[in-house]
Amino acid sequence: MFTTSVTTTAPRLPKVRASELVGRGWLNTGGQDVTLADLRGKIVLLDFWTFCCINCLHVLDELRELEEQYRDVLVVIGVHSPKFVHEADPVALAAAVDRYEVHHPVLDDPELTTWSAYSARAWPTLVVVDPEGYIVSHMAGEGHRHNVEVLVRELVAEHAAKGTLHRGDGPYVPPAVESRTLRFPAKAVRLPGGTLLVADAGHHSLAELAADGETLVRRIGSGERGLVDGGPDEARFSEPNGLCLVPDELRGRLGYDVLVADTVNHALRGVRLDDGAVRTVAGNGRQYMVGASDNVLPDVAGDALAAAPADALAAGTAFASALAVTLGTAAEAPVGAPLVLRQKLSSPWDVAWSPDLGAFVVAMAGNHTIWGFDDEQGSIERLAGTMNEGLVDGPADEAWFAQTSGLAVGPDGRIWLADSEVSALRWLAPRAGDGGAVTAHTAVGAGLFDFGHRDGPADQALLQHPLGVAVLPDGSVAIADTYNGAVRRWAPAADGDGPGEVTTLARDLAEPSGLLVDVHDDGGIDLLVVESAAHRLTRLRLPARLAGEILDAGAHRTQRPVSEIAAGEVRLDVVFTPATGQKYDDRFGPSTRLQVSASPPELLLDGAGDDVPLERVLRINPAVAEGVLHVTAQAASCDADPAIEFPACHLNQQDWGVPVRVVDGGPGVLTLPLHG
Repeated sequence: MFTTSVTTTAPRLPKVRASELVGRGWLNTGGQDVTLADLRGKIVLLDFWTFCCINCLHVLDELRELEEQYRDVLVVIGVHSPKFVHEADPVALAAAVDRYEVHHPVLDDPELTTWSAYSARAWPTLVVVDPEGYIVSHMAGEGHRHNVEVLVRELVAEHAAKGTLHRGDGPYVPPAVESRTLRFPAKAVRLPGGTLLVADAGHHSLAELAADGETLVRRIGSGERGLVDGGPDEARFSEPNGLCLVPDELRGRLGYDVLVADTVNHALRGVRLDDGAVRTVAGNGRQYMVGASDNVLPDVAGDALAAAPADALAAGTAFASALAVTLGTAAEAPVGAPLVLRQKLSSPWDVAWSPDLGAFVVAMAGNHTIWGFDDEQGSIERLAGTMNEGLVDGPADEAWFAQTSGLAVGPDGRIWLADSEVSALRWLAPRAGDGGAVTAHTAVGAGLFDFGHRDGPADQALLQHPLGVAVLPDGSVAIADTYNGAVRRWAPAADGDGPGEVTTLARDLAEPSGLLVDVHDDGGIDLLVVESAAHRLTRLRLPARLAGEILDAGAHRTQRPVSEIAAGEVRLDVVFTPATGQKYDDRFGPSTRLQVSASPPELLLDGAGDDVPLERVLRINPAVAEGVLHVTAQAASCDADPAIEFPACHLNQQDWGVPVRVVDGGPGVLTLPLHG
């Protein structure tokens, strides 16, 4: 399986013509359709994405620099193939393209027509088409920037020599930019003086507004995307989403008043309110990659293995050698740098203070975990989640989450979670005294592929990609049900027994993503809603006696092509080929990892679990008609040139949720391309 021989040329797929790009319409082209014939002579990178998916957003950021560097020869085409019903709305898609600063043409593919034509099985999937219109590479997951760059350089050289490469501008036409006070705001907190601080994600800054929620008082951050500390005019953020006031007793000791989840910078930032000064307090600006050996940057090159997460080493999966840390990487964490600055994070989306834990709780959306941050002790560590994506309750170190994006702490100490990709409201019970366990529970939600707008008993209710939560004075929980454009409420059962009830408090909102509760002297409650896609804060007056309407707008399941498989033995084959100039390197541990599970678990009679090889024989239960195979694959390859003292390693990873149907005479092989 493993080899240390030099790979001199990346194997190419057999010559297959690329399928035409078919969908409902195009964005970022000035209203023009784009055909493959229009792209002849260009290297084309098809990015199959959906805007709910954090891994897809990671890929957008991975490709920005590459896209700009090769703009005269490379055309990136986003193929938007939606998971949720809301994502199929063309208005919502246009807003997402604007929100995430997508600077290339986007094909709207709501029926997954082009997705199916290119045999995509996962979000994200990348397909490279050469200047003559042939498919030359197919990759799933994130972490492929290096592989794409190597391939682009090869194709440029090959087709320049053949005379089939045409340099010049592509079909991208930038849309008009509107000026507004807020641009895709995410969350808001009320400051001690009565003003509001808003995470103004689209402006890469924080906006302080007057108590009316409209008048701009000041802006913290230059408005340019980046990771720069300093005063309010020099500091830079990149799509900040979460905000948390620091407890009064800690502000003097920590030196900042607000903690910010700076999502795309993979960092936590501290903001001092009196002068607007910003500094990075956790994270080094680089993304935590599951299984990588250098998720804690070493003080000196060569210490990566010692700094690797203990659970990764215990599993024997370093994925890359100690020499994988380049001198440039080590320079980002100078000798003696605090652990919190050397620790990589992954798209922190929200932060909240837990008095019971004596720490800030961080929703680490990028790797489906919950972390605890104690700046006084200089520590940041995983609190809950295995880094597998899904909905599994139980002990914190065994629980599965899915892009947790909103946090709120109740007076009883419960940590409430908007777990977006499983469309769920969940909660953590913090430790009960020293040594007590943190446990995960689900109040509303069914799993990765089930969603809708259904009120009633909480164990039957459905949400659609919620991003925010807030605890109301009576102990019930308000939910920013983002893709339903609604505010929902979960209330516990009157007798304390049973699942509780879900009702709808408000509808027809534009992607509500954050909630702030104001209680008045007369008992009235104002709910301040961050309407992200409407670029505003909206105030809802709730009665002192909370209630809501019961709605049932239906249930949905993600509409993806189902793979037919045989009962009995099925060979799962994850294809990975190192890029040119790269090789597997297992000197310090295996370079690959494959995890397999199923929903329902009974679908798999054998083959579940965690192992090294990227192929496995599964035994499928003939008594289970359909289900989902959950497959996580990781593969690392390193520079093959023996002259390189500190070879760089690149980790590729993907989680697949493959809907399957068990049929007589079905295929006995399931192939998933990680990179080929």
